Amino acid sequence: MSAVDDRLAAARAGLARVEPGAANVLRERGEAVFIDIRPVANRVAEGEIPGSIPVERIHLEWRLDPGGEHRIDGFDAETTVVVLCNEGYASSFAARDIKELGLVNATDLVGGFRAWAAAGLPVRAGGTPAVP
Repeated sequence: MSAVDDRLAAARAGLARVEPGAANVLRERGEAVFIDIRPVANRVAEGEIPGSIPVERIHLEWRLDPGGEHRIDGFDAETTVVVLCNEGYASSFAARDIKELGLVNATDLVGGFRAWAAAGLPVRAGGTPAVP
């Protein structure tokens, strides 16, 4: 394995990753906050998960630090936060990073947005502006 593969495996070892179907149940029940870190071009081209919040990866830690003054509203340290990217790789690293900030239930979507869409789960038109 390469160094990045080793790091990815280590990041995922600390997460309770969620499959698309189970993630949709969390979404329907309002039991999780979905954070979409994909670039806007991907979100425009492929769509978004209804209710997801686009946050640029460069701003992620500041917007999701449960004790930070720049955090977005709607969650606390105990909230389940599901991070998603295109295919579930970058989101594993991002979920690990925000978990280290104190979001004890941070995780990511197995297979990312593309696995969600391939499973026929709800998708809305994309292009929602990212949280500044």
